[in-house]
Amino acid sequence: MDISPLIKRVARGKHGSENLSRDEARLVFEQLLSPDADELQLGAFLIAQRMKGETSGELAGFVEAARATIAGYGKVDVLKGAVDLPCYAGKRRAGHAYLAAALKARDAGIPVFVHGVDQIEGRVTAWQVLQRAGINRAGNLVEAAQLIQRDGIVYADLSDLSPDLFRIYSLRSRLGVRSFVNTVTRLLNPMGCEGQLNGFFHTPYADYMAEANGLLGQLRALIFMGAEGEPELYADRQKVIVKQQGKLVTRLTFPASGLDYYPRLPMDVQTLTEQSVSMLNDVLSDRECAVVQRMDEAFSWAATGVMPADWREEEMKHE
Repeated sequence: MDISPLIKRVARGKHGSENLSRDEARLVFEQLLSPDADELQLGAFLIAQRMKGETSGELAGFVEAARATIAGYGKVDVLKGAVDLPCYAGKRRAGHAYLAAALKARDAGIPVFVHGVDQIEGRVTAWQVLQRAGINRAGNLVEAAQLIQRDGIVYADLSDLSPDLFRIYSLRSRLGVRSFVNTVTRLLNPMGCEGQLNGFFHTPYADYMAEANGLLGQLRALIFMGAEGEPELYADRQKVIVKQQGKLVTRLTFPASGLDYYPRLPMDVQTLTEQSVSMLNDVLSDRECAVVQRMDEAFSWAATGVMPADWREEEMKHE
């Protein structure tokens, strides 16, 4: 298929660019995910979409194309109430409180599937912490299903799940900017978990991601501005939380804890890693305890659909 006409429509500039349909987005990304895809077309499309901005329909099509590159997608049985936890940002300013909450969720009987990339320059990734804590890494979805059945939590790396998507994800340093692939990885849900906890950094993506999840048939998800882009709620100054259940999207709020704000300055990588591992062993500050409590509530909702008592819904809308 010649995808140049589709690239041309997206790349016509500020006033001339057009959005693709969901099917068109899936078709063009299927072509670009191929290892022998034209690198010039790939780069042009990534930058053109960056300039135009993605729609929820386009994101849904991109995710469908990406899922088709995952061996075994849709063919493994996931445990009831399992929660998908995409971790693609890493941290540099504070420990991974959300991983401490993930282990508490596991201990409470909630299966957790963590996926991400094992290394991010200048940051500590989820895998670097989980590895130190003895959590197992799966090489494929079949192995992941076996490990989550046995251990209640498992990590899988994008490079193993989809080498083709990982190849494009890794172009960020060469492009100089993020691309829609960063959002696709967060919506990927490789095991088809019932619930999803999804952090992002840029506010406009909240509604697009929620609506894309609805189109993709995701049962329920919390999509929120997370600490440094990871799926970690703030105890204070939490800006955006979107609840998606089917195609119904609402905004959520919860009371602030009244504790310290999230740290602003970066930490030494080794110190941050050690702090994060200690947090998994319940060595927590008051702020971190408050974060873990909120994340406990988020995991419980993602697994069961039961809303925490002091969370409030606002601005209901239908797609």
